[in-house]
Amino acid sequence: MITLRSKREIDRMREASRVVQEVLERLREACLPGARTIDLDRLAEEHTLRRGGKPAFKGYRNFPRSLCASVNEEVVHGIPCDRELCNGDVIGLDFGVLLDGYYGDAAITVPIGCISLERAQLLRITEESLYLGIEQMRAGNHLGDISGAIQRHAEAHGYSVVKELGGHGIGRKLHEDPMVLNWFASGRGIRLKPGLVLAIEPMVNMGTDQVRVLADGWTVVTADGQPSAHFEHTVAVTENGPEILTVAG
Repeated sequence: MITLRSKREIDRMREASRVVQEVLERLREACLPGARTIDLDRLAEEHTLRRGGKPAFKGYRNFPRSLCASVNEEVVHGIPCDRELCNGDVIGLDFGVLLDGYYGDAAITVPIGCISLERAQLLRITEESLYLGIEQMRAGNHLGDISGAIQRHAEAHGYSVVKELGGHGIGRKLHEDPMVLNWFASGRGIRLKPGLVLAIEPMVNMGTDQVRVLADGWTVVTADGQPSAHFEHTVAVTENGPEILTVAG
């Protein structure tokens, strides 16, 4: 069932999303060579609690941490641990917040120290794919227009999009209908209406689109060991076009 949110509800989601963005900016600053992913997790949780929110991922389907921290070939759902980040790594940071009954969710992929030009381009194209998808979040468009825009841009630059995973509706639950694929034929899927709020999140691989899940039951990695990037925003469809809720404000 797809739920359209009222202006009041979107305002509540904007507050939760603001905390998400605050956390991600603090994490970006902390992502230095030698930093441990478990310390990033602690930073994210402590800031969220200070702001009166609750980390959305901790305990969700038994996920053990507050932050998803995915390094290099890890696509998503990496579990923070004692691993130290190294110069040249890239790390995907995915974080969600529950505040006053509503959720916000966003992700960034951050370079650690000096990264290769190939990895820098992967990050750039993935983030561009996110914003091209968001541009399609206009009333009257189809859900597939978002997916198609993401896929076309990534594949035009020689990358692949992960097909097993995607974005989702969001509101009073972290994951709601509809699922938002990162590949699809434009002009297909449900019609977008004002009040629909989606988490748009392209996951783009340098090599194959094939992925597998590690023995921990959570960490998704590329099948060929090539790097992956992940960017995400929580976005509302409005009468005036898309509004990104997970922005600094």
